[in-house]
Amino acid sequence: MMRSKVFSLVARAGSNRMMSTATKLTTVEVNDKTGIATLTMNRAPVNGLNLELLQDLKSSIDEIEGNKSRGLILTSSSSTIFSAGLDILEMYKPDKDRIRAFWTQLQDTWLALYGSSVPTAAAINGHSPAGGCLLATSCEYRVMVPNFTIGLNETQLGIVAPQWFMASFLSVLPQRDAERALNQGRMFTTEEALKVGLIDETANNKEEAIEKCVAFIGTFAKVNPLARSLTKQQFRAADLQQLQNGRKEDLEKFLFFVNQPAVQKGLGIYLEGLKKKAKKQ
Repeated sequence: MMRSKVFSLVARAGSNRMMSTATKLTTVEVNDKTGIATLTMNRAPVNGLNLELLQDLKSSIDEIEGNKSRGLILTSSSSTIFSAGLDILEMYKPDKDRIRAFWTQLQDTWLALYGSSVPTAAAINGHSPAGGCLLATSCEYRVMVPNFTIGLNETQLGIVAPQWFMASFLSVLPQRDAERALNQGRMFTTEEALKVGLIDETANNKEEAIEKCVAFIGTFAKVNPLARSLTKQQFRAADLQQLQNGRKEDLEKFLFFVNQPAVQKGLGIYLEGLKKKAKKQ
């Protein structure tokens, strides 16, 4: 599929500039007054992270970096799901070439978000398991709406989270709490996540969550942007470099693991469970 390498201006309303990628799986809105960009995931129904959504996320992050935005807020157009995580269909009975492209793109997207030079915040307006939690914890600040859940629950699906997933988790939680939660595949409610420090604040709704993210990014208004960016890069340099240095090995480990018969069987059972659940609704 041919994809545009640039964003196009599609609308202008008040002080906001609306931009979107060619496939519209993400949209970017830049507030001209604050200089802050809101990056919204739009892949219905659950923002499953497939190859195309990951490509759009990376392109959106690159655009925000390039247009000198003062900050990035990541959120979802869904009212109940931030992101359901990696699209299981990418990993179940995978196409050899596509699965390589998928995991490589996931690496690229994480490197771009976790290593972003601008302040980043997540307005978590829905459930955020697995890869959704990865995106949220890759941001510097998290505000979550009540009555949802968040966590790295890979072990519940028979999947092992790679080291760089753990790095994002460990940048937020103490090691003991992170290790136990990862081993259990634990999902935290909004209230539990706030108590352990997995999120920073709660908000009554998406709009309030975005406002609180704006306020967080605003705390850097009087801080030298270059000094702030370089300080952040130093804190995250080891995690970023570890994946950069071991990208090929990480890819091969993932391909070996995901193609194991036991893993494929587990993914198949999980998909069947989702189908049955959908029929009852």
